[in-house]
Amino acid sequence: MARLSSFMMVSLDGCYADANGDMSFAHHGDAEMRSFTAESARGSGGLLFGRVTYEMMTHYWPTPLAKQNDPEVAEAMNARPKFVFSKTLQEASWNNTRIVQGELARELGKLKAESPVDLAILGSGTLVGALASLGLIDRYDVLINPVVLGGGKRFFAGVTRPPALVLEKTRTFENGCVLASYLTAR
Repeated sequence: MARLSSFMMVSLDGCYADANGDMSFAHHGDAEMRSFTAESARGSGGLLFGRVTYEMMTHYWPTPLAKQNDPEVAEAMNARPKFVFSKTLQEASWNNTRIVQGELARELGKLKAESPVDLAILGSGTLVGALASLGLIDRYDVLINPVVLGGGKRFFAGVTRPPALVLEKTRTFENGCVLASYLTAR
């Protein structure tokens, strides 16, 4: 059965976006972060998104600008199978994308059982919150940015049953970011 991981970039005060939904604090142009992003994109299996993140991603990754600026990541993002969990999205324009509707736990269970590769949620704070409450995420990779937003959209907001987590590893980047990887305690 495929495992499900979550990758989220957050501020030091635990927000993945500011009060206006802006996530520009998390964009890094340095070589180490570009290399990490390309390496991560190559290692991903199927990608899961909520509707909002999916729509944001489609405005960049399938474009000529993405292929010019981030060719390795764009190639990986465009080639990967993508699953969008949405009750409102009727059509997916990005190649290799399937819209998933229905009861969340049941649909994710089917995906995990059918997938020959592990699955990863990129961003998608609302989806992560719902799946975390259900205990369906196996691993959390949290990239902590050395910036304080003072408020905004908080990671794990609305989680009704917080997962028990065990630290697996950390990595510190030259730009001050810290990647903390946690496994769900079973």
